[in-house]
Amino acid sequence: MTQGRLLTGGEFWDVLTGFDHTLTRLELQDRYTEASEAELLAAWTAGDPFPATEVPGLRDWYDNVSAHVAAGGRVERVRVQQDPPTSYQQFERWLDRWNLESGEVMRYLTRERAFEIGLLPAAGNEDWWLADSARLVIMRFDSEGHRIENELVTDPVTVLQACKWRDLAVHHSVRVHHSDVAA
Repeated sequence: MTQGRLLTGGEFWDVLTGFDHTLTRLELQDRYTEASEAELLAAWTAGDPFPATEVPGLRDWYDNVSAHVAAGGRVERVRVQQDPPTSYQQFERWLDRWNLESGEVMRYLTRERAFEIGLLPAAGNEDWWLADSARLVIMRFDSEGHRIENELVTDPVTVLQACKWRDLAVHHSVRVHHSDVAA
């Protein structure tokens, strides 16, 4: 894969808020360790969750998605998960309600199915965001699920390959609808 440029946190957010038409995420990790969601995850695990919109970072994300969708954009995410889902992946599915309410398209693919269709191991083990089919942000994580860096890649060959993986993942995944999540 062609090397890109490492992004600061602000530059990463700029890509996620500065796309024109489409933004797609491929999620491959079994869990994520994000400081911003630690309190919500702990409350959910204890059986006493509060609305995800009370977490400033998540609220900012939902507002960003809502604004782009209202302007005619599309934000889509494909989560490749274990079957059955891990506890953390169940938490992510609980969060779907707010992603869907903001206008994000949520899709799921089992890890087994991802191997059957050739997405894995070909796509690697790193998550990414694909903005406007032109900019790829590769997200790298440590073994505990902490994001350690974000790399922007604009090399046309690498971006085209990500577009092909996106299309493959979207075609074979199952879309989540509002009726699929608990209110």
